[in-house]
Amino acid sequence: MSRVVAHPLSAGDSARLLSLDQVDLLARHQLLRPMLRQMVIAELLAAVPVDDAEVAEDMERFKGEQKIESEAQLQAFLRHQLLQPAQLQQQLLQPRRLQRHLADHYLPKAEARFLRRKTQLDRVVYSLLRLADAGLAREIFQRIAEGEADFAALAAHYAQGPERATRGVVGPVPLAQAHPLLAERLRTSQPGVLLEPFQLETWWLVVRLESLAPASLDGATAQRMARELFDEAVEQAVQQRIEALIPLRFPEP
Repeated sequence: MSRVVAHPLSAGDSARLLSLDQVDLLARHQLLRPMLRQMVIAELLAAVPVDDAEVAEDMERFKGEQKIESEAQLQAFLRHQLLQPAQLQQQLLQPRRLQRHLADHYLPKAEARFLRRKTQLDRVVYSLLRLADAGLAREIFQRIAEGEADFAALAAHYAQGPERATRGVVGPVPLAQAHPLLAERLRTSQPGVLLEPFQLETWWLVVRLESLAPASLDGATAQRMARELFDEAVEQAVQQRIEALIPLRFPEP
């Protein structure tokens, strides 16, 4: 298995690679951070080993997707994209290298992150009806609680939020997606129990938890945790490089 050894750039190296005009141009078009992010990722993954068969496999898949059937067509594509062959190869290998990098460095840490994030990853389905008027919220609560009317029908008629289009049903969604106060009420509720109306910012809410599915650490969730850890490491490196570029963009008098 052939191996390329990368020498990641330090934050100071990034500053030396970019001129003031380049930094100004990228920052003006909001491209500086995305570019630095891609640089960091490329450097982190460059050292991940791949073999010749994998290089050939990724190239053949790419040519099939792009309907490239000859060397002349490949060269025309490279010219159109302003790419050298080695640069295209690095782009094609990045997803494969990313998966290996995640497996080697972050999957072993996925369970610990999952346990920290578990309550945020639980998925819920709930019925919601938001109103600006506290008195109307109380009246609707009483009608539902006493069985005089159906939650869905009342939501379709009275709801003043986007849940009106779904007859009050929200989800399944991650519990963390809800407002923290609403999430806490849902977390401590029982399915089928209608909650007393409560105020959330400018709204009065009538809420009923329909179901709660606790998150589990399956393969897809482990991959998600690993990717989150990787993204955090990349963002930290990007921020260090941004800070190293500040003196170039705003030199001390």
